[in-house]
Amino acid sequence: MKISTSILAIIAATIFVFTISSCMKHDMDHGGNTLLNINYPAAFVVNGGSNNLSVIKLSDNTVTETISLNGATFPHHIYINPAKTKLAVAITSKDLSAGHGDHGGSTVGLKVQIIDALTGMIDKEILLPKLPHNAIFNSAGTELWIGQMDTIQSQVLVYKTSDWSLQNTIGIGKGLSEITFSNNGSMAFACNTIDGTVTLIDANTKMIQTTLTVGANPVGAWSASNGKMYVDNEKSKTISEISVSDMSVTSTINLGFKPGYVAFHTSKGELWVSDASNGKVVYYTLVGGVWIMQGTIVTGADAHAITFNNEGTKAFVTNQGSGSVSVIDVSTHTVSQTITVGSKPNGIVIKE
Repeated sequence: MKISTSILAIIAATIFVFTISSCMKHDMDHGGNTLLNINYPAAFVVNGGSNNLSVIKLSDNTVTETISLNGATFPHHIYINPAKTKLAVAITSKDLSAGHGDHGGSTVGLKVQIIDALTGMIDKEILLPKLPHNAIFNSAGTELWIGQMDTIQSQVLVYKTSDWSLQNTIGIGKGLSEITFSNNGSMAFACNTIDGTVTLIDANTKMIQTTLTVGANPVGAWSASNGKMYVDNEKSKTISEISVSDMSVTSTINLGFKPGYVAFHTSKGELWVSDASNGKVVYYTLVGGVWIMQGTIVTGADAHAITFNNEGTKAFVTNQGSGSVSVIDVSTHTVSQTITVGSKPNGIVIKE
Protein backbone atom coordinates (compact mmCIF):
# COMPACT_ATOMS: atom_id res chain seq x y z
CA MET A 1 0.00 0.00 0.00
CA LYS A 2 1.36 3.40 -1.03
CA ILE A 3 1.31 6.15 1.61
CA SER A 4 0.70 9.66 0.34
CA THR A 5 3.28 12.40 0.74
CA SER A 6 0.93 14.46 2.93
CA ILE A 7 0.42 11.60 5.38
CA LEU A 8 4.18 11.02 5.61
CA ALA A 9 4.65 14.71 6.34
CA ILE A 10 2.09 14.57 9.15
CA ILE A 11 3.80 11.51 10.66
CA ALA A 12 7.21 13.18 10.48
CA ALA A 13 5.88 16.34 12.11
CA THR A 14 4.29 14.32 14.91
CA ILE A 15 7.55 12.46 15.60
CA PHE A 16 9.44 15.78 15.63
CA VAL A 17 7.05 17.38 18.12
CA PHE A 18 7.15 14.29 20.36
CA THR A 19 10.95 14.26 20.29
CA ILE A 20 11.22 17.96 21.16
CA SER A 21 8.67 17.53 23.94
CA SER A 22 10.60 14.59 25.39
CA CYS A 23 13.85 16.52 25.31
CA MET A 24 12.22 19.43 27.07
CA LYS A 25 10.93 17.12 29.78
CA HIS A 26 14.42 15.74 30.30
CA ASP A 27 15.72 19.31 30.64
CA MET A 28 13.19 20.14 33.37
CA ASP A 29 12.85 18.48 36.78
CA HIS A 30 9.57 18.06 38.62
CA GLY A 31 10.19 21.40 40.35
CA GLY A 32 10.09 23.26 37.04
CA ASN A 33 13.80 24.10 37.00
CA THR A 34 15.67 24.61 33.75
CA LEU A 35 18.81 22.52 33.40
CA LEU A 36 21.71 24.63 34.71
CA ASN A 37 25.48 24.30 34.47
CA ILE A 38 26.92 25.51 37.79
CA ASN A 39 30.46 24.43 36.90
CA TYR A 40 32.09 27.22 38.87
CA PRO A 41 32.79 27.93 42.56
CA ALA A 42 29.50 29.06 44.04
CA ALA A 43 27.60 29.78 47.22
CA PHE A 44 24.07 28.40 47.54
CA VAL A 45 21.76 30.53 49.68
CA VAL A 46 18.40 29.32 51.01
CA ASN A 47 15.75 32.03 50.81
CA GLY A 48 13.15 31.05 53.40
CA GLY A 49 10.66 33.74 52.41
CA SER A 50 11.10 33.43 48.64
CA ASN A 51 11.06 29.61 48.74
CA ASN A 52 14.07 29.22 46.47
CA LEU A 53 17.87 29.14 46.30
CA SER A 54 20.13 31.94 45.09
CA VAL A 55 23.36 30.84 43.40
CA ILE A 56 26.24 33.29 43.90
CA LYS A 57 29.22 33.02 41.55
CA LEU A 58 32.24 33.45 43.82
CA SER A 59 34.57 34.92 41.18
CA ASP A 60 32.57 38.14 41.10
CA ASN A 61 29.96 37.64 43.85
CA THR A 62 26.99 38.02 41.52
CA VAL A 63 23.73 36.08 41.70
CA THR A 64 23.81 33.99 38.53
CA GLU A 65 20.93 31.57 39.04
CA THR A 66 17.76 31.05 41.07
CA ILE A 67 16.64 27.49 41.79
CA SER A 68 12.95 26.87 42.51
CA LEU A 69 11.96 24.23 45.06
CA ASN A 70 8.89 22.50 43.63
CA GLY A 71 6.35 24.57 45.54
CA ALA A 72 8.07 24.05 48.90
CA THR A 73 7.50 26.64 51.63
CA PHE A 74 10.01 27.95 54.16
CA PRO A 75 13.15 26.04 53.21
CA HIS A 76 15.70 26.31 56.00
CA HIS A 77 19.28 25.04 56.20
CA ILE A 78 21.37 23.49 53.45
CA TYR A 79 24.32 21.05 53.39
CA ILE A 80 26.50 19.65 50.62
CA ASN A 81 27.94 16.13 50.35
CA PRO A 82 31.73 15.56 50.50
CA ALA A 83 31.92 15.06 46.72
CA LYS A 84 30.31 18.51 46.24
CA THR A 85 27.72 17.02 43.90
CA LYS A 86 24.51 16.96 45.96
CA LEU A 87 22.74 19.49 48.17
CA ALA A 88 20.26 18.65 50.94
CA VAL A 89 17.65 21.30 51.76
CA ALA A 90 15.21 20.95 54.68
CA ILE A 91 11.67 22.19 54.03
CA THR A 92 10.06 23.24 57.32
CA SER A 93 6.77 24.81 56.12
CA LYS A 94 7.24 27.21 59.05
CA ASP A 95 8.99 30.54 59.42
CA LEU A 96 11.83 30.00 61.93
CA SER A 97 13.49 33.37 61.37
CA ALA A 98 12.24 34.79 64.68
CA GLY A 99 13.68 31.91 66.73
CA HIS A 100 13.32 28.25 67.54
CA GLY A 101 11.53 28.21 70.88
CA ASP A 102 8.27 27.06 69.29
CA HIS A 103 8.53 24.41 66.58
CA GLY A 104 4.77 23.93 66.25
CA GLY A 105 2.85 24.69 63.10
CA SER A 106 2.14 23.02 59.80
CA THR A 107 2.52 19.28 59.35
CA VAL A 108 1.94 19.56 55.60
CA GLY A 109 4.73 19.75 53.03
CA LEU A 110 7.50 18.66 55.39
CA LYS A 111 10.36 17.10 53.43
CA VAL A 112 13.99 17.15 52.41
CA GLN A 113 14.99 17.87 48.84
CA ILE A 114 18.15 16.50 47.25
CA ILE A 115 19.41 18.84 44.54
CA ASP A 116 22.11 18.28 41.95
CA ALA A 117 24.80 20.90 42.66
CA LEU A 118 25.75 21.13 38.97
CA THR A 119 22.39 21.16 37.20
CA GLY A 120 20.12 22.56 39.93
CA MET A 121 17.70 19.68 39.34
CA ILE A 122 15.76 18.13 42.21
CA ASP A 123 16.89 14.51 42.25
CA LYS A 124 14.88 13.28 45.22
CA GLU A 125 12.24 14.38 47.70
CA ILE A 126 12.04 12.59 51.05
CA LEU A 127 8.58 13.18 52.51
CA LEU A 128 8.48 13.42 56.31
CA PRO A 129 5.79 13.37 59.02
CA LYS A 130 7.55 15.88 61.30
CA LEU A 131 9.51 19.10 60.97
CA PRO A 132 13.08 18.66 59.65
CA HIS A 133 15.30 21.51 60.82
CA ASN A 134 18.08 20.28 58.55
CA ALA A 135 19.52 17.28 56.73
CA ILE A 136 23.26 16.58 56.69
CA PHE A 137 25.55 14.10 54.93
CA ASN A 138 28.00 12.02 56.94
CA SER A 139 31.73 12.40 56.30
CA ALA A 140 31.77 9.60 53.72
CA GLY A 141 28.68 10.85 51.91
CA THR A 142 27.06 7.42 52.26
CA GLU A 143 24.37 8.55 54.70
CA LEU A 144 21.96 11.44 55.12
CA TRP A 145 20.94 12.26 58.70
CA ILE A 146 17.62 14.06 59.18
CA GLY A 147 16.19 15.42 62.42
CA GLN A 148 12.51 14.97 63.25
CA MET A 149 11.21 17.41 65.87
CA ASP A 150 8.79 16.11 68.50
CA THR A 151 7.66 17.59 71.81
CA ILE A 152 7.73 14.18 73.50
CA GLN A 153 10.64 12.37 71.83
CA SER A 154 12.40 13.59 68.71
CA GLN A 155 14.08 11.24 66.27
CA VAL A 156 17.13 11.21 64.05
CA LEU A 157 16.54 9.36 60.78
CA VAL A 158 19.52 7.90 58.90
CA TYR A 159 19.10 7.21 55.17
CA LYS A 160 21.44 5.41 52.78
CA THR A 161 22.32 7.76 49.93
CA SER A 162 22.76 4.87 47.49
CA ASP A 163 19.02 4.12 47.38
CA TRP A 164 17.53 6.58 49.94
CA SER A 165 16.29 3.76 52.14
CA LEU A 166 15.81 4.39 55.86
CA GLN A 167 18.30 2.33 57.87
CA ASN A 168 18.20 3.79 61.41
CA THR A 169 15.80 5.65 63.69
CA ILE A 170 17.36 7.08 66.85
CA GLY A 171 15.15 8.42 69.64
CA ILE A 172 16.52 11.47 71.47
CA GLY A 173 15.15 14.46 73.44
CA LYS A 174 12.41 17.04 73.02
CA GLY A 175 12.23 19.69 70.32
CA LEU A 176 15.16 18.65 68.13
CA SER A 177 16.57 21.44 65.97
CA GLU A 178 19.91 20.99 64.15
CA ILE A 179 21.75 17.69 63.74
CA THR A 180 25.46 18.16 62.92
CA PHE A 181 28.76 16.25 62.91
CA SER A 182 32.08 16.90 64.61
CA ASN A 183 34.89 18.11 62.37
CA ASN A 184 36.34 14.58 62.11
CA GLY A 185 32.92 13.05 61.43
CA SER A 186 33.08 10.61 64.33
CA MET A 187 30.23 12.02 66.40
CA ALA A 188 26.79 13.45 65.64
CA PHE A 189 25.36 16.22 67.83
CA ALA A 190 21.60 16.68 68.16
CA CYS A 191 20.36 19.86 69.84
CA ASN A 192 17.21 19.25 71.88
CA THR A 193 15.84 22.79 72.01
CA ILE A 194 12.99 22.18 74.47
CA ASP A 195 15.14 20.10 76.84
CA GLY A 196 18.15 22.42 76.82
CA THR A 197 20.40 19.47 76.04
CA VAL A 198 22.65 18.06 73.31
CA THR A 199 22.66 14.33 72.53
CA LEU A 200 25.94 12.85 71.29
CA ILE A 201 25.63 9.89 68.90
CA ASP A 202 28.41 7.65 67.60
CA ALA A 203 28.34 8.15 63.82
CA ASN A 204 29.36 4.55 63.08
CA THR A 205 27.36 2.52 65.60
CA LYS A 206 24.40 4.95 65.78
CA MET A 207 24.47 4.50 69.57
CA ILE A 208 23.85 7.38 71.97
CA GLN A 209 27.01 8.12 73.97
CA THR A 210 25.70 10.77 76.35
CA THR A 211 23.35 13.73 76.67
CA LEU A 212 24.78 17.01 77.96
CA THR A 213 22.95 19.91 79.60
CA VAL A 214 23.76 23.23 77.93
CA GLY A 215 21.89 26.57 77.90
CA ALA A 216 18.24 27.37 77.28
CA ASN A 217 16.95 26.78 73.74
CA PRO A 218 20.05 25.32 72.06
CA VAL A 219 19.65 25.32 68.27
CA GLY A 220 22.84 24.03 66.67
CA ALA A 221 26.18 22.52 67.66
CA TRP A 222 28.65 23.97 65.15
CA SER A 223 31.86 22.10 64.41
CA ALA A 224 35.36 23.52 64.71
CA SER A 225 38.82 22.30 63.70
CA ASN A 226 40.06 22.65 67.30
CA GLY A 227 38.22 19.50 68.42
CA LYS A 228 35.29 21.40 69.89
CA MET A 229 31.62 22.00 69.09
CA TYR A 230 29.97 25.35 69.79
CA VAL A 231 26.28 25.39 70.74
CA ASP A 232 24.22 28.55 70.30
CA ASN A 233 21.71 28.85 73.15
CA GLU A 234 19.10 31.36 72.00
CA LYS A 235 17.18 31.97 75.20
CA SER A 236 20.09 32.05 77.64
CA LYS A 237 22.17 34.12 75.16
CA THR A 238 25.23 31.95 75.62
CA ILE A 239 27.54 29.63 73.72
CA SER A 240 28.37 26.21 75.18
CA GLU A 241 31.74 24.77 74.19
CA ILE A 242 31.80 20.96 74.02
CA SER A 243 34.94 18.83 73.80
CA VAL A 244 34.35 16.07 71.24
CA SER A 245 36.94 13.68 72.71
CA ASP A 246 35.91 14.21 76.34
CA MET A 247 32.19 14.51 75.56
CA SER A 248 31.83 17.29 78.12
CA VAL A 249 31.00 20.99 78.31
CA THR A 250 34.32 22.78 78.73
CA SER A 251 33.27 26.43 78.66
CA THR A 252 30.28 28.78 78.59
CA ILE A 253 30.53 32.13 76.80
CA ASN A 254 28.12 34.80 78.01
CA LEU A 255 27.14 36.90 75.01
CA GLY A 256 24.47 39.36 76.08
CA PHE A 257 22.65 38.87 72.78
CA LYS A 258 20.72 36.11 71.00
CA PRO A 259 23.12 34.07 68.87
CA GLY A 260 22.12 32.93 65.41
CA TYR A 261 25.13 30.85 64.37
CA VAL A 262 28.74 30.11 65.33
CA ALA A 263 31.74 29.60 63.04
CA PHE A 264 35.39 28.96 63.95
CA HIS A 265 38.17 30.42 61.80
CA THR A 266 41.09 27.98 61.97
CA SER A 267 44.14 30.07 61.07
CA LYS A 268 43.09 33.14 63.07
CA GLY A 269 41.75 31.13 66.02
CA GLU A 270 38.65 33.29 66.05
CA LEU A 271 35.13 32.36 67.05
CA TRP A 272 32.52 34.25 65.03
CA VAL A 273 28.97 34.55 66.39
CA SER A 274 26.09 36.20 64.56
CA ASP A 275 24.09 38.67 66.63
CA ALA A 276 20.58 38.19 65.29
CA SER A 277 19.04 41.04 67.29
CA ASN A 278 21.52 43.74 66.27
CA GLY A 279 22.48 42.73 62.74
CA LYS A 280 26.17 42.09 63.22
CA VAL A 281 28.87 39.49 63.78
CA VAL A 282 30.86 39.45 67.01
CA TYR A 283 34.25 37.72 67.04
CA TYR A 284 36.22 36.31 69.98
CA THR A 285 39.70 34.93 70.64
CA LEU A 286 41.09 32.82 73.45
CA VAL A 287 43.00 34.89 75.99
CA GLY A 288 44.38 32.98 78.96
CA GLY A 289 42.00 30.13 78.25
CA VAL A 290 38.94 32.44 78.18
CA TRP A 291 37.01 33.55 75.09
CA ILE A 292 37.23 37.35 74.97
CA MET A 293 35.32 39.59 72.55
CA GLN A 294 37.66 41.39 70.15
CA GLY A 295 35.29 43.30 67.90
CA THR A 296 32.06 43.50 65.91
CA ILE A 297 31.20 43.67 62.21
CA VAL A 298 27.91 45.29 61.18
CA THR A 299 26.29 43.19 58.44
CA GLY A 300 22.49 43.38 58.08
CA ALA A 301 19.22 42.92 59.94
CA ASP A 302 18.84 39.53 61.63
CA ALA A 303 22.31 38.24 60.79
CA HIS A 304 22.20 34.45 60.69
CA ALA A 305 24.46 31.82 59.07
CA ILE A 306 28.23 32.27 58.68
CA THR A 307 30.54 30.37 56.37
CA PHE A 308 34.14 30.87 55.23
CA ASN A 309 35.60 30.19 51.80
CA ASN A 310 38.23 27.46 51.50
CA GLU A 311 41.14 29.88 51.74
CA GLY A 312 39.66 31.50 54.83
CA THR A 313 40.03 34.95 53.33
CA LYS A 314 36.32 35.74 53.08
CA ALA A 315 33.26 35.14 55.23
CA PHE A 316 29.69 35.08 53.96
CA VAL A 317 26.85 36.02 56.31
CA THR A 318 23.13 35.71 55.51
CA ASN A 319 20.95 38.55 56.77
CA GLN A 320 17.38 37.32 57.13
CA GLY A 321 15.89 40.72 57.85
CA SER A 322 17.48 42.56 54.93
CA GLY A 323 17.38 39.89 52.22
CA SER A 324 21.12 40.05 51.66
CA VAL A 325 24.45 38.28 52.06
CA SER A 326 27.41 40.22 53.50
CA VAL A 327 30.89 39.42 52.17
CA ILE A 328 33.50 40.10 54.85
CA ASP A 329 37.26 40.51 54.40
CA VAL A 330 38.57 38.31 57.20
CA SER A 331 41.93 40.08 57.50
CA THR A 332 40.37 43.51 58.10
CA HIS A 333 37.04 42.43 59.63
CA THR A 334 35.17 44.73 57.26
CA VAL A 335 32.27 44.18 54.86
CA SER A 336 33.58 44.38 51.30
CA GLN A 337 30.31 43.74 49.50
CA THR A 338 26.58 43.26 50.12
CA ILE A 339 24.72 40.94 47.76
CA THR A 340 20.96 41.15 47.38
CA VAL A 341 19.32 37.71 47.34
CA GLY A 342 15.78 36.55 48.13
CA SER A 343 13.52 37.08 51.13
CA LYS A 344 14.71 35.85 54.55
CA PRO A 345 17.94 34.12 53.54
CA ASN A 346 19.09 31.66 56.21
CA GLY A 347 21.19 28.63 55.26
CA ILE A 348 24.28 28.96 53.07
CA VAL A 349 26.85 26.49 51.76
CA ILE A 350 29.88 26.90 49.47
CA LYS A 351 30.98 24.66 46.60
CA GLU A 352 34.60 25.28 45.57
